[in-house]
Amino acid sequence: MPGSRLSPPERGSGPLDLLVIGDCNPDVMVVGDDVTPAFGQQEKLVDGISLEIGGSASITATAAARLGLRVALAAAVGDDPAGRFMLGQLAAEGVDTAPVAVRTDAPTGMTVALSAGGDRAILTATGAVATLTAGDVPSALLARARHVHVSSYFLVEDSLGPGLAALLEAARAGGASTSLDTNWDPAQRWGDERLAAALARVSLLLPNEAEALHLAGGALGLAAVATLEQAVSALTAAGPGLVVKLGERGALCFDGTRRYLARPPPVTVADTTGAGDCFNAGVIAGLLSGQDLPSAVALGCAVGAASTRAAGGTAGAPDLATARDLARHVAVREVTPAPPASPRA
Repeated sequence: MPGSRLSPPERGSGPLDLLVIGDCNPDVMVVGDDVTPAFGQQEKLVDGISLEIGGSASITATAAARLGLRVALAAAVGDDPAGRFMLGQLAAEGVDTAPVAVRTDAPTGMTVALSAGGDRAILTATGAVATLTAGDVPSALLARARHVHVSSYFLVEDSLGPGLAALLEAARAGGASTSLDTNWDPAQRWGDERLAAALARVSLLLPNEAEALHLAGGALGLAAVATLEQAVSALTAAGPGLVVKLGERGALCFDGTRRYLARPPPVTVADTTGAGDCFNAGVIAGLLSGQDLPSAVALGCAVGAASTRAAGGTAGAPDLATARDLARHVAVREVTPAPPASPRA
């Protein structure tokens, strides 16, 4: 795939806390009480429309940089204004964008997010996002990174999927911990043997509840996964550590022998876009600081909750001091033997 880079291939050569791999595209945020389009050439007024940092990987990278981590992003954008917008915004946040490949033959991906407070609808054109390959990820970065996180697997499944397991294996061989948040599968296939191979090489899997159910039935090939308890049993048996995001109910985590439920701090929600991606950044930051998994998940809950206080994926992402203060209001308790039940999404 033809490409170029808008910045030098490396920024420094010291340790890198976090390498994030995945999607990089602007979010066009449409916010209001009623954001459902009215066809028939009708015009509707909404509360606000803005252009924000988008793409789960980019949001996680930005949130992690706000928490003080040294972060680099490996992704693909087009050689166009949208791509330059993303690179400029990420660089301003302190994210190293040198690994972002700039395609000359594909446009930058774009997302329109229709947000009505606690719920949203998402329309995405993948563009260059879906061209990212394992070959685009510099091996020198893998060698420097303390942690490697992969976001939005299903948007890069056909391009990155064939080489992802080997990439994760190389990261682990270099001493890095690894994590994966597949996010939603627009094609509703939910993985195959390539994803199963990647799952066997990640330290931590970070799905939401609906994704956990689908992944157990898809990537692991299980025909009868009807409850979260069944999904948790299947996914933990597959190898990785597991944290399941439960939205406003918090998150479940599994440290190998015990299960914990973390309840998020109370906040006034403006928009939930990117909350799960910011949660991921908090968990990773906690683990890299030496916290155990339940404590890291508490920090993740704090970062995710803080992010919902403003529209867009990163506007509300907190600094470390704010996140730690909020984390003191996260209730963590052991739950045995089963996580709380909820309707299947």
